[in-house]
Amino acid sequence: VIIFSLYFCGFCSTVLVGMASVTVAGLKVDAALAKLVADEVLPQTGIDVNAFWTGLAGIISSLGPQNAALLEKRATLQKQIDQWCQAAKGSFDIQAYQKFLQSIGYLVPEGPAFSAQTKNVDSEIAILAGPQLVVPVDNARYALNAANARWGSLFDAVYGTDVIPEEGGLEKKGFNPKRGLKTIEFVDEFLDDVIGLSRGSFKNISGFKLSPWAPKQLVVVLPDGEVALKDPSKFAGYRVDSSDKLTTVLLQNQGIHLEIQIDNTATVGKIHHAGVKDVVIEAALTTIQDLEDSVSVVDAEDKVHAYRNWLGLMKGTLSTSFEKGGKMMTRAMEEDRTFTSPDGGKLILHGRSLLLVRNVGMHMYTDAVCTADGKETPEHFLDALFTVACALHDLKGNNGKFKNSRKGSVYVVKPKMHGPEEVAMVVKLFEAVEKVLGLPCCTVKIGIMDEERRTTANLKECVRAAIDRVCFINTGFMDRTGDEIHTSMYLGPMTRKNAIKAQKWYNAYEDWNVDVGIACGLPGVAQIGKGMWAMPDSMRAMLDQKIGHPKAGANCAWVPSPTAASLHAMHYHRVNVPGRLKEITSQLPRAKLEDILTPPLLSLARQGPLTPDELRQELDNNCQAILGYVVRWIDQGVGCSKVPDINDVGLMEDRATLRINSQHLANWLHHGIIQEEQMNDTFARMAAVVDKQNASDKKYKPMATVLHGSLAYAAAIEMVHQGMNTMNGYTEPVLHRVRRAVKAQAKK
Repeated sequence: VIIFSLYFCGFCSTVLVGMASVTVAGLKVDAALAKLVADEVLPQTGIDVNAFWTGLAGIISSLGPQNAALLEKRATLQKQIDQWCQAAKGSFDIQAYQKFLQSIGYLVPEGPAFSAQTKNVDSEIAILAGPQLVVPVDNARYALNAANARWGSLFDAVYGTDVIPEEGGLEKKGFNPKRGLKTIEFVDEFLDDVIGLSRGSFKNISGFKLSPWAPKQLVVVLPDGEVALKDPSKFAGYRVDSSDKLTTVLLQNQGIHLEIQIDNTATVGKIHHAGVKDVVIEAALTTIQDLEDSVSVVDAEDKVHAYRNWLGLMKGTLSTSFEKGGKMMTRAMEEDRTFTSPDGGKLILHGRSLLLVRNVGMHMYTDAVCTADGKETPEHFLDALFTVACALHDLKGNNGKFKNSRKGSVYVVKPKMHGPEEVAMVVKLFEAVEKVLGLPCCTVKIGIMDEERRTTANLKECVRAAIDRVCFINTGFMDRTGDEIHTSMYLGPMTRKNAIKAQKWYNAYEDWNVDVGIACGLPGVAQIGKGMWAMPDSMRAMLDQKIGHPKAGANCAWVPSPTAASLHAMHYHRVNVPGRLKEITSQLPRAKLEDILTPPLLSLARQGPLTPDELRQELDNNCQAILGYVVRWIDQGVGCSKVPDINDVGLMEDRATLRINSQHLANWLHHGIIQEEQMNDTFARMAAVVDKQNASDKKYKPMATVLHGSLAYAAAIEMVHQGMNTMNGYTEPVLHRVRRAVKAQAKK
């Protein structure tokens, strides 16, 4: 296998020449990818293999030039902004800046008011509010965990995390009855808050009964008599055993459910005052199965693996076996949950999270499929056609009891789009995919990730471009900040990373997203989302702080684990999101475009220079964060994991962490805040820190003892050096090239 570099639209990727390929419809297709389509994806869909590849060839031919032109426009706009920023350094004027951005077409005119017209949207997106998971689809175990996280044990989530401190005899060693009682007390207080009894407290109940009359009502037994729920309509259903003994009570609040499971012979049931063994909460209503920032997918081999997992989810057949606690376990998709409704009918609730899929951005090109003359093709063209083709099994009912969308839709989240023209091109792509696969128009919905500055500034027009397909908008700090820094790179040094959220642009950005979503009529049609809580081991802090997301009007927000989803779900019982959106509507507009366009410059954030200690802290933090993530990505192909930060706090990181940190270092290096030698010395010191943090990982390859022999270490530094020149500050070019080199070495 010969390795060489190919530069396309400013991006460097590595091509493996000599890998097996087949020619079909004038395309050179990786043989394994072609086999996946013929043997696994298309059977039972009614789509002919030749029609599939001919359709892709047509998409590449018709939309490929527009894709390249839009990327070229990005580069042209950035060059113009760079020149303006160089001239304006030290004398930034927001009014002049805004006029300049309008003059070059970066800011587009805002059209008249409108409302999104998206149809056939599942209730988990259009109506309900709850947690959202994002998971690497190339990891079957994680993908299944997330899909099954629709329901989670609230007792386990509270008992097993720092929600209850491990002090005063409340340690988590085996089953600690004292900690168990504290968990029961915590959940009882929650039930009092969000469900409530007509009198008394859940802390004092001794049992549950059903009324003898129909429709059934829930009767709650207290020491001094029987009571009803404060709102009897919150009783949604029940289960009884073969002897007609009540085993499950189903409650609903604000459209989402709680399941009280009763068994006084179970470990927890023995100590619970009403024999309750668990309270199961409806948790991750939606999950984004990710092909982008949380995966390390660099070639056709990786792509086949990831597509096969997504296909298994759509067919309902995905399963995986693994060892845990010395035992082999097998995981598969959970079935729907069945109850008896109060009127005696059958009530079936979705047993799995509604699945969306995130495709790659339009800047990515792949050699998994090449044109006849050997040119790489836009990877998101493949993602769109392949992920929707896999979803045909769901649309056609081939997955039986594992149905995903009950409305006949496919939900594709699109990242890294810059402005309404790019959104409009993706809409054309989805239209073309629907034609190839014989689907009705607008079957494929689009989630617009508001993580690029030009999209934020033109968000209303971005939504308009997808007026009958939009199902989702959201915010994300790290990618959005990475683009913020890159766009204004030459204007001056940026403030410290931990101070960026305190700058005026950030709060304006978060409010602007909700404001625009409301103005475009998204409530009742689409999700308005907020970003990730990155600390999976800090659940007490998450409970205290992340309630701010539903209070901000977000009907979904990202969490790092199924356990976090169970806990964050409590917030959606406490906060009436539709009610909050109505309150916010009366306050519009809240955010100002001029605030969004004001960069987080060091000169605007503080007076005076940074101290030596501040410089060292920032350097240590950035270099350690880059190395800690990139070494697993490059050497092990791990795109998302819990990575210790400089203080050994585990953070659930994806590729966005590289973008923000590398851009921040590149900015400071360019403006002389730090020096090359200073940065290199810090990277060397932090390599030893990261090595120590990963000492227990048998697959880990140390960096500090072989600095110049570590490809991961070299890649980390290269990302900073290339930070100013790489399109939009993306780190994929370096990551993909070096990861492919590592894979090639391993195969020798």
